[in-house]
Amino acid sequence: MYSPRVLDHFEHPRNTGDLADANARARVENPVCGDVLELSVKAADGFLREVRFRAQGCVPTMACGSLITELASGRTIAEAAALGKELLIREIGGLPAESGHAAQLAIDALRAVLQKVK
Repeated sequence: MYSPRVLDHFEHPRNTGDLADANARARVENPVCGDVLELSVKAADGFLREVRFRAQGCVPTMACGSLITELASGRTIAEAAALGKELLIREIGGLPAESGHAAQLAIDALRAVLQKVK
């Protein structure tokens, strides 16, 4: 049902937790299913130096939260802002149609945190 990459990110999530010295934090929720994703970022010189996540939700939400930290870390703020749902789904190895909300939640969290970067 889930790709090996989804399962890997779920079983071995990357960049979990909160950044104590974050420049920005954002929390988004899916009101339909109740999934929650929080991102914290440390930005410097126009780049995302560190990105961490915390999540509550289904397997795809946890996996997409993990992957979005890897995709965004090290990018410029503009590059990170250009990341989209389709790229995330492709990079995670695909998602069942009913799990597409997890990728959208990760993108929404990224966009929300980028709006707060100072």
